[in-house]
Amino acid sequence: MNSYSSVGSTDGQPRKPHRHLAGPDADRRFLRAALALVAAFVVAEVVIAVTARSLALLSDAGHMLADIGAIGGALWAIRLAARPPTGAWTFGWQRAEIIAAAVNGITLLIVAGIVTVQAVQRLVHPTEVHGGAVLAVALAGIVVNVVAARLLAGASRSSLNVAGAYRHVLTDLYGFLGTAAAAVIILATGYARADSIAALVVVGLMLRAAWSLLRASGRILLEAAPEDMNLDDVRAHLLATSHVRAVHDLHAWTVTSSLPALSAHVIIDDSCFTDGHAPLLLDQLQACLAGHFDIEHSTFQLEASAHAAHEPGTH
Repeated sequence: MNSYSSVGSTDGQPRKPHRHLAGPDADRRFLRAALALVAAFVVAEVVIAVTARSLALLSDAGHMLADIGAIGGALWAIRLAARPPTGAWTFGWQRAEIIAAAVNGITLLIVAGIVTVQAVQRLVHPTEVHGGAVLAVALAGIVVNVVAARLLAGASRSSLNVAGAYRHVLTDLYGFLGTAAAAVIILATGYARADSIAALVVVGLMLRAAWSLLRASGRILLEAAPEDMNLDDVRAHLLATSHVRAVHDLHAWTVTSSLPALSAHVIIDDSCFTDGHAPLLLDQLQACLAGHFDIEHSTFQLEASAHAAHEPGTH
């Protein structure tokens, strides 16, 4: 049995890493600006929401608090991801962003549950809501979220946290539109329950965002294959390479956003081990993965056919 692992290209030169429109430093600037804007608005919104007795504004504020967590988590993850691999941390701290995204999703579920209880209580026992104040804050919130979305659009959304924060800001935008509509209804008709109904609409948006984050982070934490990767296609491409006889123990997972990884045992012609062809074959296999599936972190174990008898757990 021989094992080879390389991230080089077929010409012996290292492949260029993935490129993003924005680098870590630019991402930090965009994220910090969005964080400062959203945080300042949330403080003002909570004060006015309590004064106006608006649950819809409070639910919007709760959602924006989750946005603050998402943006802050993205900044934290960028800082941790910059740490080089050391000792037992062979991938560094790159998965920190996935944990932050999962925590953000759980936070959204908690906030949604609290707002739902309050909204149902107010539907049964409505309280007076100051529609004018609610409308003014909702309109301001629309402007703030548009600006924040433009800032986050400048950062690299290949990061699960940045993408999650961007989606949350857009969700807030829709929520504020609903809150503004509820305020208009209250001003026009005096129907106070419109505020609670708008709050429940925001809850629905929060649940959707939470599910998206938890599903994506859960797949990575449970080491499922990347969602856009078909392992049957990967196996077929590897088997189509000259001198490859079989592929087993094929595993694919995602270390962190935009960093898929793959490992496999590949049975090749015995002659490849005697004529010096094995290293060239390894380059061909990895070039295949990089070219067809955008996988640049791969490990192959090249085996002679007789080696299968020593691996009873193959699959």
